[in-house]
This record gives sequence, C-alpha cells and structure tokens, in this order.
Amino acid sequence: MTVTPMHSHRTTTRATSPLRSRPAVRSLLEPQTLTPADLSMVLLVTEEPADRPMPTVTVAEIPAVMRECAALGIRSVKLFAESSARDTTGEISLAPDSLMVRTIHAAKEAAPGIAVMTETCLCSYTTEGVCYLTGRHGRPDVAATVQVTASQAVVHAEAGADIVGPASMLLGTTGGARRALDETGHEGVSVMPHVIFWSSLYDGFRLTMGATPKAGANREFQINPGRADQFVETALRMEADGADMILLEPAQFTADVLATLRTQTRAPLFPFSVSGEYKALTCVDSETGQRDVRLLVELFTMLKRAGASASVTYAALDIARQLS
Repeated sequence: MTVTPMHSHRTTTRATSPLRSRPAVRSLLEPQTLTPADLSMVLLVTEEPADRPMPTVTVAEIPAVMRECAALGIRSVKLFAESSARDTTGEISLAPDSLMVRTIHAAKEAAPGIAVMTETCLCSYTTEGVCYLTGRHGRPDVAATVQVTASQAVVHAEAGADIVGPASMLLGTTGGARRALDETGHEGVSVMPHVIFWSSLYDGFRLTMGATPKAGANREFQINPGRADQFVETALRMEADGADMILLEPAQFTADVLATLRTQTRAPLFPFSVSGEYKALTCVDSETGQRDVRLLVELFTMLKRAGASASVTYAALDIARQLS
C-alpha cells in the first residue's frame, strides 16, 4: 500500500503595511498625531506695545487672539502679566484692576469656552525679581509667600480664571491656593503648579517680563536637571497637596520625567515649552514670512506620545495655522 504524503497548506496572513501602501492608504491608516487641541497658547501681556525679546500682547489685542485660538481649535491659553510697579510685599498683584485681572476678563469675554490658565507668582511684582517674599537676613518667608500667592489665586478666580498656577516651586503654595479657592467658593477652579528644572532657557521670558532675579540666574527652589527622582517626587507631593494637574518645564528636558509620571498619576500633565525653546527651535522664513515650527511639531508629537495632555507653547497659533 502506497501512502501518499499529505502536504500541509500553510495559510499566511499578510498585514498591510502603511509603509508599503499608496499615499491615500497611508493617510487613511495613520492618524493625525498632533492637533491644535493638543496645544495651549502662551500670552505675555504688557500695558503698552513693546519691542522685547519675546512677542507680547496688550489687553486690547487679547480678544482677537482669543477668537483666533477658538477658530483654530486651541482649547486653552496660559497668561503672564507684567507689572510696571514693584514692591517688597507682592500686594500689588492683588489689585482688583491689575493687568492680569483685566487680561482674564478680556480673554473670557472674547472666548468663554477656552480654558484660561494663569501664573500665580511674585517674580514680576517684587523689586528683587524673585518668586517669594523675604524675611530676616533675606531668606525666604514661606508663610508670607504662601499667603500672597493664595490670595493671587482667589483674585484670578474671581476674574474668571479656570486654572491657577503656583510657580515659585515653594512647597506649601499648592495647598495654600487649593484651600483659599475652596474657602471662597471657587472649588471648580483647578490648581496647576509648575515643576521646574533650572535652565538658561528662561532668559527671553525674564527679560521680556522684568523677572530676572538680581541674586543670580537660577531660581532657588528649582530642581537640578540631573535629579529626575526629585522632580518626580516633587510633582507627586504637589498632587498630594491638592494639585489637579501639573505643569512640567522646560518641555524638551522633561520627556523622561513625563513618561515616568504618566505611570504614577492620572493627573493631566502639561509640558511647558519655554522662551528659549521657542527662540532656538523656530525661525521666520525670509521669503514667506511664516514661522518655521517643524521642530516644535516634532517635539510636541513626542511629548504627546510620552503622555502629555497638551503642550504649552508660544508657537501654538503658528502651529495651529499650519496644521489647519
């Protein structure tokens, strides 16, 4: 008896690779990785038009900017306001007609649906350009700093801010802001403290907003860029103190801690691409007059992949225009 061997018939499944597909199929299969909704626009506000290292706007220009943000799909803005008057107490920042208060009103009236984030800090209000108040021997007065920044948070909330941002890196300011907001009926306003690696990338912002500390280039409480563990620990402690979300800066140097934090917290994480990144990674095309933002698009795509809820950037409008 002759046995005819049976040949096995292997069934192979061929997966379509987008890399080998026609352009229309690649477009179909590959989602748009970065959208205007993934960006938050930074606005540096001054009393008068100013020729400074970084682009600025006045309160009168805010409505047009907000309407364009809304039209392009940008869902939040981050506001900084310069103060032409300075003192040693920071109480100038609490004035009911301060530049920040007027800016918040203008932004919310123009585009109520866009989330307005503010900075609650003292570097633009103190004569020394530092983020905290000082006591005896020039040392930080923690209690006084917590009190003033908490009061700032309430003033901003009453003006219409959706998210306030303690930025001094002084532990206690996050909890102080959260308690002050809750006690004054602003439970719905979020607290997003800044967690910061010290860096020379802030020079453009400091010169523009008059926030250069006289004592030295780096803030006293910012974190050494070699201490990723301290950065993560600080962010988690701020969350425990009442933070609803966390701002990480400077953006391009926080990818590793962003990815680590994404595994340890469900809080929204917002990398902040600071002034030095804007100046180093963008340029204006001499022929078209458009700002080349391709490097920032690549950076924010990577940060989104690493777990960013949105990236905060001076180039949000430039990027959104080109994405659209």
